[in-house]
Amino acid sequence: MDEEYEVIVLGTGLKECILSGLLSVDGVKVLHMDRNDYYGGESTSLNLNQLWKKFKGEEKAPEHLGASRDYNVDMMPKFMMGNGKLVRVLIHTDVTKYLSFKAVDGSYVFVKGKVQKVPVTPMEALKSPLMGIFEKRRAGKFFSYVQDYDEKDPKTHNGMDLTKVTTKELIAKFGLDDNTIDFIGHAVALHTNDQHLNQPALDTVMRMKLYAESLARFQGTSPYIYPLYGLGELPQAFARLSAVYGGTYMLNKPECKVEFDEEGKVTGVTSEGETAKCKKIVCDPSYLPNKVRKIGRVARAIAIMSHPIPNTNDSHSVQVIIPQKQLARKSDMYVFCCSYSHNVAPKGKFIAFVSTDAETDNPQTELKAGIDLLGPVDEIFFDMYDRYEPVNEPALDNCFISTSYDATTHFETTVADVLNMYTLITGKQLDLSVDLSAASAAEE
Repeated sequence: MDEEYEVIVLGTGLKECILSGLLSVDGVKVLHMDRNDYYGGESTSLNLNQLWKKFKGEEKAPEHLGASRDYNVDMMPKFMMGNGKLVRVLIHTDVTKYLSFKAVDGSYVFVKGKVQKVPVTPMEALKSPLMGIFEKRRAGKFFSYVQDYDEKDPKTHNGMDLTKVTTKELIAKFGLDDNTIDFIGHAVALHTNDQHLNQPALDTVMRMKLYAESLARFQGTSPYIYPLYGLGELPQAFARLSAVYGGTYMLNKPECKVEFDEEGKVTGVTSEGETAKCKKIVCDPSYLPNKVRKIGRVARAIAIMSHPIPNTNDSHSVQVIIPQKQLARKSDMYVFCCSYSHNVAPKGKFIAFVSTDAETDNPQTELKAGIDLLGPVDEIFFDMYDRYEPVNEPALDNCFISTSYDATTHFETTVADVLNMYTLITGKQLDLSVDLSAASAAEE
C-alpha cells in the first residue's frame, strides 16, 4: 500500500464510486478504500437478514417473508431519468456493460387527496383527471410550448427570454392554477421546493423537456429506469471498471486516517500502520467529520408488502411524489416502490420506501400521509439519518467531500453533486454528449 496515487477515494457509496470511475477513465491513478467489508457505504444494498439485523437487532428474519438472498433492498433507492445525466455518465464510463436496466412502470403525483398519473404531453393533459376541462386546454398549450421550445431557435420562444422571465411569469402567461403548477414543478421538473417559481424559467423548461424525452425514449409509462437487482450493482460495476483502468480497490481497511502537512494540505491516508500518499482526497462526510456541518435529517420508512401500491395501475415499480403544499409541509415527500420484477425481492413481494426531510422527531407520524398510500404492509421499519455538507475549502486542503444523500427517490440531485465535484477536482466540465442507445438493455 505504500505507493503514491493522484487521488485516494474513501467510501464506496454511489457518489464516490461514480467519481472514482470517471477519474479512472481519465487516466488518473486512483486508490479506492472503504472501512466496511461491503460495498456501498450509506447507499449499500441489504438482503433480508441484514435488513432485519440493522433495524430489529435480530440475526434472522421470519421465514414467511421468503429467502433472505432474494432480497436486494437499496438503502438509498433512486430511479434514474432515462435520458438524464446519470445514464449519460454511466455510458461515458462504459460501465453499462456490467448492468442491465429495466423501465419503471409508473410516475405518479399526490394532488387534491388522490394519487394521479403525472401527465406530461398535451395528449395526456387532455385525459388527466388532475384538471378540469378548461385547465386541460391551458396545460395542453403550455406542454406544447415546452415541447416545441428550442433554446437556439428564437421563433419557438414566443417573444420571451427564459433566462430573464421567471417560472411564475411564464406560467402566468398560460393561466395555470395552483395544483397544476404544483405537479409540474415537483413531479415533472422535479424541483424539491418552490424557489424555482422566482428563478429564470429556462431551468424548469429544460427539466420538463428531459422528463418528456426520457418518457418517449422507452415508450414506457414513466421516464425512469432502474437496474435489475437494484442499485447495489452500481458500486460493484464501478469497482470492475476501475480495475480495468488500473485503479485499486481495498475493502475492510479500518480507520482510514487522512494525513495533512503543516499547511493543512492532504498528504495521504493511513490504515493498519501503512500510509498511501496522494495529492487529493475524495470521500463521504463520515471520513472527515471535522470538515462538514449538519444540514438536516431524513425520515424514512421501509416496507415489505405483498401487493403493488393501490391506485398506481398495478405498477410493479413506481414513484409517487407528494408536493409539500399538498400536506402543508416545508418539503416534499417521496414514495418509491420496486418488486420482484426488478429482482429486488422474491416473487410476489414488493419493497416500498417513504422518505422526506424530517421536520419533527417522530418519523411514524410525519410519514403517515405517504404510508397511508401503501395499503396493508407485511413489515415496516422506521429510520432517521443526519445529512451533512462540506464546509472546507478544497482549493486549500485538496479534500473533496460529497454531500449526504437527500430524501428524493430520483437521481437528479445526486448526479448534480457528482458533476460539480468532478469539475472541482479536475478543473473541467464532463462531456456528456454520448450515444444514449448504449444503455438500450433497458428497453427490454
